[in-house]
Amino acid sequence: MIQLIFQNLNPNYLKIKLMKRKFAMLSGILSVFAFVLVSCSDDDGETITIDTSVPVGTFQVSREGSLVAESGTPTQGTVQLGVDSQGTNFLRFAENFTTELGTGTVAIYFSTSDTYTADPANGNPDLRLIGNVENNGEMFIRLNGAPEAKFTHVILWCATANIPFGNAELQ
Repeated sequence: MIQLIFQNLNPNYLKIKLMKRKFAMLSGILSVFAFVLVSCSDDDGETITIDTSVPVGTFQVSREGSLVAESGTPTQGTVQLGVDSQGTNFLRFAENFTTELGTGTVAIYFSTSDTYTADPANGNPDLRLIGNVENNGEMFIRLNGAPEAKFTHVILWCATANIPFGNAELQ
């Protein structure tokens, strides 16, 4: 009702309302334009993105093994430890790798044996967590340096179910 009274008292009401809309639209356009100019500037030259999760050049295998299924899972496939042309270490799960993915996170460990032995109070120096299974099929996990020689196995452990899904001896 107040708006109707104001409209009747001010003959420029529609002009003012239209100007406010134009101003709002123009300030929005200018904000986007300024954002594009600032965020898309090419001051640093060309940006090249390198996927560090896959080997560069030739992948040289040093040790490998076949996964043995455990706990009734369909785990199988080849696991390879190696280095790429730039000296970066990787653990590779080959194209034939499969495991159960419906239970939650499947962790990947280096181990000194084929048995997962946790020691929550002290930590277990015979286990080293290196990543999680992301999918079936080929997968690379970049390692921070070569694993110690004492690690002879790869273990897939399902923390949700608290059971091993499989292991592979690296030879």
